[in-house]
Amino acid sequence: MLVLGAFPALSAVLDVVTDSRTGLPPDHAGTFTAITGSRWPQAQASTPGTAHYITLLERGYALHELTFALLFLLIVAIPFRRRQRWAWWAAWTPVIADLGYTLTFGVHDHTILLRSLIVDIALPVLLLAHVPLFFNGSRRARRRGIASAG
Repeated sequence: MLVLGAFPALSAVLDVVTDSRTGLPPDHAGTFTAITGSRWPQAQASTPGTAHYITLLERGYALHELTFALLFLLIVAIPFRRRQRWAWWAAWTPVIADLGYTLTFGVHDHTILLRSLIVDIALPVLLLAHVPLFFNGSRRARRRGIASAG
């Protein structure tokens, strides 16, 4: 799960770097063209104010993505590994962001759609695979407590 969590963090850092250079991450260019009907360099030349605003939005989006990716990594690295139940529940929150990314960018760009579906599917599968580690032990302990009380 740490590896899965590292991808959004790395992606966000790369987006911030490319935003500062080109104004739009390369992986968002296809979505931009699909929605606007023009390529990013044309938009920068014809409407520089709008292009600057889009760059600010992209940078803000990347920083939000980085924040939540780092929080996810922290949760998975410490309380999740300690099998604290709240961490299992909290680890589901990136699914919201992942699905949001798929529905915002992926529906307009086939490449992004395929990449985002990997995370959309992998994270829930991994979390569900951890159910026995987080929930079966307490059931056994509860059964033992009931058996010894009776």
